[in-house]
Amino acid sequence: MLEQSAETVQNIWMSDADLPSIPQIYVDADACPVKDEVLRVATRHGLRVHMVSNSWMRLADNPLINRVVVAAGPDVADDWIAEHIGARDIVITSDIPLASRCLKNGAHGIGPTGKPFNEDSIGMAVAMRDLMSHLRDTGDIKGGGPAFSKQDRSRFLSALETMVQTAKRG
Repeated sequence: MLEQSAETVQNIWMSDADLPSIPQIYVDADACPVKDEVLRVATRHGLRVHMVSNSWMRLADNPLINRVVVAAGPDVADDWIAEHIGARDIVITSDIPLASRCLKNGAHGIGPTGKPFNEDSIGMAVAMRDLMSHLRDTGDIKGGGPAFSKQDRSRFLSALETMVQTAKRG
């Protein structure tokens, strides 16, 4: 198992100082179903993409990709993303607490189904997450949400394109 720090396994094509005004995309990549779509939009706009996971994953050979492999453990990938993301950057995650942390840094957030996270919606999203977790823990409900669909993928592509345009405008 790979036990190196994230800094030693990154494929950095430019330093962050080289990109002060260009938004970057951070992907909570371990279970992300829209990695290919992220790369398609990022390539169209020439945006750097940080694919953050706790294990090596096969990705397209693209100079815009910065592969970041972090140590295994709860929230290690989330911590890396939250520590590196900045204002105008975009996080792709289904992890609501991570999205909340990134919004506090001035970033934009979007889930893989195309649902944007923003200051108006994040409080309710955190509350609903906590409520659903409690109901699952007590056995009042079982299972998770609906399966990922083609409509989710299409909605994500459209929402990411809109979010990139917004982030580029500042």
